[in-house]
Amino acid sequence: MRSSSPTRSGSARTRSPAAPGAPKATPVVRRTGNRFSVNAMSALSACGRMHFMVFTESFDAKAMCRFLARLAGHFDHKVHLIVDRHSAHRSKTVRTWLADHKDEIELHFLPSYSPKLNPNELINADLKRSLPHTHRARNRAALAAETPQILPPPTAPAPPHIVTGYFKAPHVR
Repeated sequence: MRSSSPTRSGSARTRSPAAPGAPKATPVVRRTGNRFSVNAMSALSACGRMHFMVFTESFDAKAMCRFLARLAGHFDHKVHLIVDRHSAHRSKTVRTWLADHKDEIELHFLPSYSPKLNPNELINADLKRSLPHTHRARNRAALAAETPQILPPPTAPAPPHIVTGYFKAPHVR
């Protein structure tokens, strides 16, 4: 007959006792617990310029037309903008706006389901990586005010090596 041991091989757990005087309370991180977000649109040029818009409403054709108008206003020549196939980019409202401004801006579409070809996705990734470490926003309006602080201000150009770096990513080239 076999004798049984109180613990089977490999299943015994050993715990080190708590250090004398160690705090027993769980650390508390002060957050509201509320989840909120803002939207951001950006446009990059291969020569190092970045334009962006942060907004709290949903991304739709109206927001796209507002961004296109702002973007076209920054240049004295026709802008060729490469976009993905989001429904707002292809909407009737945007097509009508583009027809009225065909000398100012023209859209070119990336292939369907190709986010890796879009350098703006790298900006989104940078924002999502940077924002949680720097923001202290307690509501949507505060987050919208803080988000542009991570991106370069519209009045001062971004360091060109950063912007052109988005185009040099192997899957974007």
